[in-house]
Amino acid sequence: MTPIFTDPSIDLYPDTVRDSALPSSSSEVPSLVLSPAAGLPDSDPTSSTPLESPTDIRHSTLVRAPPSHFSDYYCYFAIATLHEPHTYREASTNPLWQQAMADELDALHKTHTWDMTTLPSGKSAVGCKWVYKIKTRTDGSVERYKARLVARVFTQEYGIDYEETFAPVALLTSVRSLLAVAAVRHWPLFQMDVKNAFLNSDLLEEQAPRAWFAKISNVVAQQGFTPSSYDSTLFIRHTFTGITFILLYVDDMIITGDDTTGICDLQKFLSQHFEMKDLDTLSYFLGLEAGLTDSKTVSTPLELNVKLNTIDSEPLFDATLYQQLVGSLIYLTVTRPYLAYAVHLVSQFMSAPRSTHYAAVLRILQYIKGTLFHGLHFSAHSSLELCAYADVDWVGDPTDRRSTTGYCFLLGSSLISWRIKKQSVVARSSTEAEYCTLADATSEFLWLRWLLADMGAPQTTSTPIHCDNRSAIHIAHNDVFHERTKHIEIDYHFIRHHLQQSALHLLSISSKDQLADVFTKSNPPGRLRDLVSKLKMASSSPPCV
Repeated sequence: MTPIFTDPSIDLYPDTVRDSALPSSSSEVPSLVLSPAAGLPDSDPTSSTPLESPTDIRHSTLVRAPPSHFSDYYCYFAIATLHEPHTYREASTNPLWQQAMADELDALHKTHTWDMTTLPSGKSAVGCKWVYKIKTRTDGSVERYKARLVARVFTQEYGIDYEETFAPVALLTSVRSLLAVAAVRHWPLFQMDVKNAFLNSDLLEEQAPRAWFAKISNVVAQQGFTPSSYDSTLFIRHTFTGITFILLYVDDMIITGDDTTGICDLQKFLSQHFEMKDLDTLSYFLGLEAGLTDSKTVSTPLELNVKLNTIDSEPLFDATLYQQLVGSLIYLTVTRPYLAYAVHLVSQFMSAPRSTHYAAVLRILQYIKGTLFHGLHFSAHSSLELCAYADVDWVGDPTDRRSTTGYCFLLGSSLISWRIKKQSVVARSSTEAEYCTLADATSEFLWLRWLLADMGAPQTTSTPIHCDNRSAIHIAHNDVFHERTKHIEIDYHFIRHHLQQSALHLLSISSKDQLADVFTKSNPPGRLRDLVSKLKMASSSPPCV
């Protein structure tokens, strides 16, 4: 069995295992045994000590420090039994999974999920299978064993068995914005989880997510909540005692506001309608997990001026691992914005990755290993004034010569929104590319302005958008169009309208002060550290175990 490496202070093996594995003089052997002694360096015969007399006490010359490669793996708990079965036969032999399956069947019967009936003519039965998942706490310890009996809906056909599959989920920008506002307002944050959420809905057709969202929307409406016009998963209630927010992500919800009595009553109300799991104060929402095994760390996620393309190096024989790693990295950028440009690059080769692309992914993992506990910081002492930075990498893609847009928005000192994307057309000048970026940033700004107003943080002053291209700023303030600029006329009128309305204003900054640089190019180590610092990224210690 491959050993699980961990902090040396954590005992991996029970005493009975260690006692049977060690020689009688076990006091001279390190207390943590992780791998066979064959991995240790041979002793040097030239360093042997003179013979002692029988009365002398011999001291072990064995070095007690663990091998350096032990530091290549870090986890808060080492539980060798954390195995998730893939089949019912495998799970049925374990009492813990037996209980989890019994709990799931009880929930299905309790919510009257099905009725026994005759299969209608022209319909085919949808099979089911068991899915097993170990849910962990923030410190990595096991919270519960979860078994779900799920329908094999991939056997259904669109237009015959179902029509719509879309179900709203909270935008991650909305999550970050609400956390930033709550921190400044000193609002308490609570988290609740609906058990077996999809089983609480009334199905009009075979699509549970949409039915569940309609159900929860109707229930909270009874308490006076209305959905935001700018994010339908954000529910708001204004009363004479204060304001309350619910932000819904499928069956997980964040509850906050200044109406503490109303929040308490809401929690009781929800518990009466659904079987709720009250997780108390918010500490772990949409959890992230990453595993690293390489022994090195690097100072930047990408080599300086790296250019990836579709022809260099050999194709990977199997793209599965590459796709899995990049998928995990995409989710990691939710709290690691400085990784977004690197992940943006490697995600463009998902269908046919090559060895150079895989090497770039491994470098990102090496960088993450050196910044394991970085995350976003939402300060309680921040202002609630919005500002933005917009930049572009002009014709930076060596394959199609399209430019890359990058922008970010800060609410005071809290980073709440950012975006990286390839522009849809090839820009004929850096000014044109920059102007298209300003238009995209303006669209995001308008939505954020409306959303923040719903969250109780209206923007009463003009919002600055920082840009390091003076020509683009000049075009925005210039009424005269000519042949060189008429192809961006729509973007021009869009930005100029909001400039005239004083909703925003454009500020020229030097390139060294452009925070959006981190979203449009690879940077040297010193420059990257400076940008990460200005983005107010926090580095916290790991949880104690």
